[in-house]
Amino acid sequence: MPAPFTLSQLAHIVLLPPMSLFLAMLAGWLLRRRWPRAGTALAGGALALLVVLSTGAGARLLVRPLENMTAPLAAGAEREAQAIVVLAAGNMEQAPEYGGNSPDGIALARLRYGARLQHSTGLPLLVTGGNAEPQRGVPPKAEAMARALREDFRTEVRWIEPDSATTAENAAFSARLLQPAGVQRVLLVTDAMHMPRARRVFERAGLQVIAAPTMFRAWGPMSAGSFLPRADALESSYYAVYEWIGLAWYRIKE
Repeated sequence: MPAPFTLSQLAHIVLLPPMSLFLAMLAGWLLRRRWPRAGTALAGGALALLVVLSTGAGARLLVRPLENMTAPLAAGAEREAQAIVVLAAGNMEQAPEYGGNSPDGIALARLRYGARLQHSTGLPLLVTGGNAEPQRGVPPKAEAMARALREDFRTEVRWIEPDSATTAENAAFSARLLQPAGVQRVLLVTDAMHMPRARRVFERAGLQVIAAPTMFRAWGPMSAGSFLPRADALESSYYAVYEWIGLAWYRIKE
């Protein structure tokens, strides 16, 4: 496994909730001996934030601003595009019901929308995503995506980009495949939370982007259950913090 990828994964563990909050609670507990008030405040604050981010209402505070940076595809906007690009997400290794690797739930939601757009427009479709591990028999994510599109969504795939490991590489490597074919304007399919960061790097790679976001998580009505801790709310908070950090990093690099 390449060192940069390992360091990246370590940074994710340390910076993102819930681990970052558990580490803050541990630090607060250790500080209590020397600075009781500061240690107690740190541990208590981290615990309170963990509870808030584990609720639907708390997660929405992070998710909704990200989703407000994009909008659902407007009617007729797809007619300006020349191709569809669907970004990879996670991977279910050796899914027994499929006899091999399969895209995870987030990736499948993107593929479903990509297939819907392809059926309605007839545009050629590209899937992008690598992270292959040949020594473990794990193929590139794009290959599993193409297989799902063809076998489960009856959707043809024109291009498979199997080498990218990051969103920035998704953009750069997809542009290398599309531009020689004369493609400049693409329908970009990814989660609504991921779209601001993805659009930024695809435009930097020289492609004109028509955003086609899916999986809007913060548009539903609030209820009493929105204020109770839930695993899916914490997962949304994790994802949102990841995207906010990614956007901040891109701005620092510019």
